[in-house]
Amino acid sequence: MQAVIGLLVMMLGASYGLETYCDSRQDGAQCFGPLGGTVVLQLLDRAVQTHRYKLLTKTMIILNVINNKILSNDKEKRSSFNLSDGTFRLNNLSRTDSGEYNLEIREGIKITCHALRLTIQAPVSSVRLASECLSQGEKRVSCSSGGGDSPQYSWTLDGRSLTDAELQSVNTETNSITLRQHVSGIVACSVENNVSRFCGFTFIKCTSNETQISQWVFAANNMLCFEPTTPPTTISESSTVVDHSLLVCGVRAAVVVFALIGIAIYFAWKKKKYKKDEGSAYRPEREHQDESVVIVEM
Repeated sequence: MQAVIGLLVMMLGASYGLETYCDSRQDGAQCFGPLGGTVVLQLLDRAVQTHRYKLLTKTMIILNVINNKILSNDKEKRSSFNLSDGTFRLNNLSRTDSGEYNLEIREGIKITCHALRLTIQAPVSSVRLASECLSQGEKRVSCSSGGGDSPQYSWTLDGRSLTDAELQSVNTETNSITLRQHVSGIVACSVENNVSRFCGFTFIKCTSNETQISQWVFAANNMLCFEPTTPPTTISESSTVVDHSLLVCGVRAAVVVFALIGIAIYFAWKKKKYKKDEGSAYRPEREHQDESVVIVEM
């Protein structure tokens, strides 16, 4: 099972096909692209036939468009410009693609120019969580990421933010937190930067004798972090796995069966008693009627 989960994490951790979008129609836009991935720059609403467009850096012209015709594209092998929606797509991004870009729009003698800043970042590739029980039943959980430029860490407990009553301390240098004695549940660590996000989950519960009752880890590179629908299997101190859910379900089923049997017996008894009472009430009435008839005949 652990091997399957590890393989799944490796598959989800791949950054192939990662793509970001940036609206760069305003001057001074800050855009980010994933290293090895794709960035889509919204340069304008759409290309107008009577206008001339140039996308350039300080040293070279990247794109030159006149009358809705692309005259030149310096990055033609890994880029494309969509005339209908005004987007410029740049694939297989490298560190050298970072820098200042300028879009020059010429309409007759009128020239409009706005700049954008493109920064290429390595995406976060994985998340690892480590947890331990402390002497008084506190829980320390640390989080680390594989790769990624300028990662930012955040924590949640059962899908919500931690409160001061639950959080004992935070260490930003080691990216770890310490939870108070009474706290237990699903602790999630989210690691993200401007081009990617990864989440890891661990379920932990500690006792005062430093026993870690259970632990389970899940990771995924979805843009949103999803909580597991059920908690992990509890591991006892003797490392024997006990499926309490089956026991509970069995007890509940037995209670339901006995309840149904009791109800059936009760209604059967009531029905039998009703018939008996009905018979006893019916018979005297018939005898009285017979006696009345005899009296009339005399």
